[in-house]
Formats: sequence, C-alpha cells, structure tokens
Amino acid sequence: MITLHINGEKHEINVSSEMPLLWAIRDIIGLTGTKYGCGKGLCGSCKVLLDNSPVQSCIIPVSAAEGKEILTIEGKSKNLQLLQQSWIDLNVPQCGFCQPGQLIAATALLDKNDNPNDTEIDEAMIGNICRCGTYQRIKKAIHKTVELKKQN
Repeated sequence: MITLHINGEKHEINVSSEMPLLWAIRDIIGLTGTKYGCGKGLCGSCKVLLDNSPVQSCIIPVSAAEGKEILTIEGKSKNLQLLQQSWIDLNVPQCGFCQPGQLIAATALLDKNDNPNDTEIDEAMIGNICRCGTYQRIKKAIHKTVELKKQN
C-alpha cells in the first residue's frame, strides 16, 4: 500500500512501487488533467509539483512521491488559480495539451519568485514543449499574474 497526498487529499493505493506517478494520478486516482506526452520526461506535459518542486511525473515512481505533497493542475493554490485566470484572459492555449505542465511550471516559478523577469521565466519554463508555439502568450500571462498578485 502506498500513500499519496494529492491536492490536499490522502490516497491509499495498492500498486507496484515502481509504477510511474503519472499513471497512479491518472489511472488509479482519476485526475486526468496531468497529461501523458512523451513518457521520457522530455516534454513537460506530465509535470506536477512534488513538495513544491516541478517534476516529470512520467519518470518518477510512486515510491519516490510517497508521503510528499503533490499538486496537480486540478489542485488549489493561489498562484495556480491566478495563473489559470490569466491564461483564460489572454487566451493562451491553442490545442491546450501542454498547458497543465506549463501552468504547473509557472506556479513553481511564482511560488519562488514574486516578480520574475523574461530571462527567469524562460529558464523556469525550460522542459515544457508547446507544439503550437504559445510561448509569448505564456510569458505575457505570467507577467499578468504578477500584476494580479500586486492588486490582491
């Protein structure tokens, strides 16, 4: 039995300790917002926060996540919710497939840096591939979120 703490809820699951965290989140627990992209930790579609650090859930075994706090795109955090609003306001996604991973990476950035510059945003978003090329809109949405945080 493995215990996972996902989005503030405790889940006890009976799976192999080597099962990728992604499959536990999607197939066992039923949170399908985290996407399967490459299966090799290269594209960022499966990104989640593990104890506030972004990780590729397709290459992390559930045993490495046991007892740690996991935040997925379905979770609640002030930065994630503000980013989601900015994404909507600026119509960031095209196909939307990579956006959960993009939002999680941006959440991790804003959790550590209240006012990132363009270079810091670019560095934080490395490893998140968007086939539609919405990188400039993503950057604008992160800057908009910084402004929203100042207003709140």
